[in-house]
This record gives sequence, C-alpha cells and structure tokens, in this order.
Amino acid sequence: MLESWRWFGPEDPVTLAHVRQTGATGVVSALHHLNQGGAWPEEEVRKRRAEIEAAGLRWAVVESIAVAEEIKTRTGAFRDRIEDYKQSIRAVARAGVRTICYNFMAVTDWTRTDLAWCVPSGGYALRFDWTELAAYDLFVLRRPGAEADHPPARRAAAEKRFHAMSEGEIGALERVLIDWLPAREFVYDRAGFQRMLDIYRDVGTDGMRENLIAFLSEITPVAAEEGARLCIHPDDPAFPIFGLPRVMSTAADTRALLEAVPDRANGLTLCTGAFGSHAANDLPAMAREFGPRIHFAHLRNVAIEPDGSFHEADHLDGATDMVAVVAALLSEEARRRAEGREDATIPMRPDHGHLLVDDIGKRVNPGYSCIGRLKGLAELRGVIRAVEAFREGRIH
Repeated sequence: MLESWRWFGPEDPVTLAHVRQTGATGVVSALHHLNQGGAWPEEEVRKRRAEIEAAGLRWAVVESIAVAEEIKTRTGAFRDRIEDYKQSIRAVARAGVRTICYNFMAVTDWTRTDLAWCVPSGGYALRFDWTELAAYDLFVLRRPGAEADHPPARRAAAEKRFHAMSEGEIGALERVLIDWLPAREFVYDRAGFQRMLDIYRDVGTDGMRENLIAFLSEITPVAAEEGARLCIHPDDPAFPIFGLPRVMSTAADTRALLEAVPDRANGLTLCTGAFGSHAANDLPAMAREFGPRIHFAHLRNVAIEPDGSFHEADHLDGATDMVAVVAALLSEEARRRAEGREDATIPMRPDHGHLLVDDIGKRVNPGYSCIGRLKGLAELRGVIRAVEAFREGRIH
C-alpha cells in the first residue's frame, strides 16, 4: 500500500519536512485556499504539486474538492457548481493526481462533541457523545422535531447535562458542533445552521440519494475520460444527527451507490473509523466485498460505548479488526496486480491520531497532530509488513 499523509497546505503546523520524516511518500491534500465551490485553476494545481514535489514527496490523493451544498440539495446555482467540479477534476487529473476523495455529507462534514477528550494514557482523542449532542440539539438549538430523534433515556440525560453546563461550556460545544472544521471555508451561526437543517429536511434521505446519484452520473464520465478515480468518503458518524439525511453509512448504502453508477471510476474511500462508528458494519467483510472499487483507505479505529457514543481509539484497538482489514486490502492489491491494473497499489493514510507527548499544547488541527498519526502509521506499517511476511512464508 502507498503510505500517505494528509497535509492541509502551507498553514498546516505539520510541515512537508515533517511528513517526509514519517516515512510516508504520498501526500493527501487540496487547494484549501480555493475551496469555495469554484473551479480550481490548472496553474494553482500545478503550483501545489510543485510545492509537494520540492519536498521530495508526491501528491497522491486530492482530499477534497468540496461538494457545494447547492449540489447536494440541487438548489440555486447547482448546475454551475457541477460544471466547476468537472473542471476541477480535469485540472487535478491533468496534473497527474488521479485519486479524488470527496464526501456527500449534509452541512456538517465530520462531527464530534469533544476535540480533546482525555484517554486513560493521558493523551487526547476526538469523541462523539450522544448526551452532549442531544443537550445541544434539544435545549440550545431547539430543533423542531428533535424530541422524536432521541429516546427517553437520552433526553433525560441531556436535560440534566444542559442544566449543569455553564454559558462558556455551551458556547464551546456549539463551536465544535457547527462552526469549526479543518479546511472548511466558512462557518455557521445558530440561525444559519437551522436554515440549512430546514432545507435538508425537505430534501429527505431519498432525495439526497437521488441527488448523489445524479451528481455522480454527470462527473463520473469526466473522471473516467481523464483516467481519474472518484472515491466517496462515508458519513461520519455513520448515523443520522440533527435530523440530516445520511446516504453513505452502511454496506447497503455503498452497494446501492456502486451499482447505480457502475463505472470503476466511481469508487469508495474505505474509512474504517467512519464506517466503524456504526456498530453493524463489518469492516473486513466490506473491504473484501467492495475491494475492486476501493481507491483509497483511511485507517483508524473507534471504541463504541454502550449508548452508541464513541471515541477515537488507538489504530489497532477499537471496534474494527484492523489486521483483517489490512489483509483484505493487500489481497485486493495482489488481485489487481494479477489483472494488470495500473491502480494496483491502494493509497492509505493513518487518520485521526491522538494528541500525544510534545504535541500537547501546540497549535494543531484536532485529529491531525503529528505524533499521534506517526504512531498510527508505524503500527499500520508493522501490520502490513507482518501480513506480507506471513503470506510469503517468511514467518509461520
């Protein structure tokens, strides 16, 4: 597998020099300064590629060309935004970056309630807590219909939590939930967030899925023509929040999408953490079933708590059998090599590391500090080498 590393551009506290020291050779990046929904100019793409190559690395994956909310809802100038997206696909593919990760999550992108939750080791992890989410949803946002989305025990716990929170704690939770995200070009205030929820309530799950298929039906031929591979990232978390439609949360969702647009250029980012937040998902089985259409892998793990809350676990711990997932992906690579596929090597990156050691107290993008991801990469590298050695008969 191609060891890669997410880099948020020149403003990222983890520099390209740091990335090279990790041993990763591929960079996963985007034109974050131009992620307002417009087309990416080819000269800007070439400039970013040259910057990465000057550091002795290769721009392996684009993550992400943002999908405008207008495209997801098919409102406003969605037709112009789709044409912009096609132009961006052409720009990156012609610059030699042909793996394009994107997501189709409504409004929030990935969502957590705590960006620095202390784990028993003393490090800090990202966490999603249902009680915290419900406290905000029910008693701060006061979303219409929210009561029906939370069972009685959760509503009671949320009310108790809300009354115990200070104004500062409420404000901090709101910032984490609706107006912060790495590499997003805008933020929401409470009123604006509710307006978007209202729009998506009218779209609904079936409408959202239809909009995704319509979008892919237009852009996949462009990707195929340019020799590019689109790979959708699953919902994170992989279950509904704030009443928003979710269309990429389960194996059934994935199967339906790949069947609806069967071109191999329409593929999957296997994010073991996002899919892993849904307890019913069997990640090794999904890696085997969808292997031919997996173009990219985010390898991380989550520990699921009894009420469905979860936190980011160490990469080899948590709910997902990471060794089995890696073994399945290596088998898929071998199958592709036997077929002579040019995309036989699957890029992967260690996703969401714990905040550890000297990184504690530094300016970091939550989930994307250096040492925690380096630890994860080293562990995953060890698994890959061990599986390969076992299959080659070098160990028994």
